[in-house]
Amino acid sequence: MFEDIAFCSDKYQYTMGKSFYDCGKAVQTAVFNLFYRKAPENNNWAVVSGTDEVLEMIAGLGGKDEAWFEKFLPGDSYREFRSYLAGMKFTGNVYAMREGEIAFPSEPIITVEAPLVEAQVLETPMLCIMNHQMAVATKASRVCRSTNKPVSEFGSRRAHGPWAATYGAKAAIIAGCANSSNILTGMKWDCGSTGTMAHSYVTSFGCSVAGERNAFDCYIRSHRGEPLLLLIDTYDTLRCGIRNAIAAFKAAGIEDGYQPVYGVRLDSGDLAYLSVEVRRMLDEAGLKGCKIFATNSLDEYLIADLERQGACIDSYGVGDAIATSNANPCFGNVYKLVQIDGEPVLKRSEDRTKLINPGFQITWRISKDYPEGEIFKADVTCLRDDSLCRKIEAGESFTICDEHDRYKYKTFEAGTYHARPLQLKMMEGGRRIYPEEGLQVKRDYYRDNLSRFSPSERRLINPHYYKVDISDDLYNTKLDIIERLVKDIEAF
Repeated sequence: MFEDIAFCSDKYQYTMGKSFYDCGKAVQTAVFNLFYRKAPENNNWAVVSGTDEVLEMIAGLGGKDEAWFEKFLPGDSYREFRSYLAGMKFTGNVYAMREGEIAFPSEPIITVEAPLVEAQVLETPMLCIMNHQMAVATKASRVCRSTNKPVSEFGSRRAHGPWAATYGAKAAIIAGCANSSNILTGMKWDCGSTGTMAHSYVTSFGCSVAGERNAFDCYIRSHRGEPLLLLIDTYDTLRCGIRNAIAAFKAAGIEDGYQPVYGVRLDSGDLAYLSVEVRRMLDEAGLKGCKIFATNSLDEYLIADLERQGACIDSYGVGDAIATSNANPCFGNVYKLVQIDGEPVLKRSEDRTKLINPGFQITWRISKDYPEGEIFKADVTCLRDDSLCRKIEAGESFTICDEHDRYKYKTFEAGTYHARPLQLKMMEGGRRIYPEEGLQVKRDYYRDNLSRFSPSERRLINPHYYKVDISDDLYNTKLDIIERLVKDIEAF
């Protein structure tokens, strides 16, 4: 599936590459950071997903002959550059956050250290992968945090193509979804897939109350020993749907000892009211173990409201809200050059929000032990091997200051904190060195990370902002470059 994904690129990556090559800059060592500036929907943070696909994409760079490159770089002026590209493979290093990591604005999610042309041409395919998966994962996290009930991802039919459906479902599972309806996702990551029935199944038995009962009876006979979820809103949820479901379950001997699970699905109407009434009718019929599953254009706000109203819903199915991250479908990762041949560089703009951190960076997550366990207290991004970085590595006392308000600071005393780097070396010399992890491992890693933030930092509305700072050396490096630029511009 990823055979040519490295070339799912914008042409300007290659027109720039030709100029780098012609000017003798192709082999200069470049450092690029992939990061985002602002989390969607006023969220406090984002969930990392897509790293494995990026590494696979990078490994697939190259392997094309000159004739292939001539299709989009034609003419004699590109002849020598085409020859260079035909022999080019990725030879650099990649540092990245693990999938399931929780990332804050401006922190490097992926850092590429490589010859300039090799690093530059990765920009578009890398952003394509990461922006899609992180949008889905971050939305799935919000939806799953709106309830303590299981949430299933059911959005393949609304996704922006088969690739998005398959990999989006993977991202959703990492960020907390219990499962997905997507078959390819289940096969590729060995996580299974789930599903019930459509209204067309019920109506295929004839548009009548008797036909609905016949549909339920047939389904139970066909799937005994599997999860049995009957869709009860095709005609009238309370007057016939739930009554037919109860009769079908009882006739088949399906009761509370049934394994693995049995239940009914609501897909329309007033879900709060209907679920309470359905629960009452099931309990009166002695089917207290029958689960109620709800779908119907749900998102985190509707689910939270259903919970507030006391809806008797045991699990939820969410489609387009997750699959398309419908409230914020375009995630904001960018890929910026931060160092060239050992010299830190930055992009300065009239828009202050677009000012980036220069230099080869590493982010440390600082935590402390409490009776309830290890709790994350702050993230700080340093220049690699700067003075703060060395203090943290040595376990010494240190102080961090807010970049925008230097009077806001926090001191961590030696022996009172833990620190771990968020960017791990995943490729070295063009070869992957970090092992691929299973989907369940990634999901468990995300859940463990989430549990180590305070409840106020995890809430959906007006979350408390977690402390995210940069080292003094990084701060001073950025200011020095800006001051030099300003003087240069004024003298121009």
